[in-house]
Amino acid sequence: MNGDAGEMLHRLLWRCRRGLLELDLVLEHFVVHCYAGLAEDELEVFHVLLEKPDQELWDMIAGRVAPPDEFRAVLEKLKA
Repeated sequence: MNGDAGEMLHRLLWRCRRGLLELDLVLEHFVVHCYAGLAEDELEVFHVLLEKPDQELWDMIAGRVAPPDEFRAVLEKLKA
């Protein structure tokens, strides 16, 4: 990994730090293991999801609320 890619990964991991430990763990694992394999549209959805409040995002990941259709594929990958 070159310096720019390493810096981008570091910034993304920092952005994934949340107030809920559960979200920290899920998001960090996802970024480390799956993020590089996302398609361009999935990357956009993931970044939109990162803008959601912690509880709203966690409720979608935990299956407590039905997510909008455009989030479903990425949320399924987050849950895997």
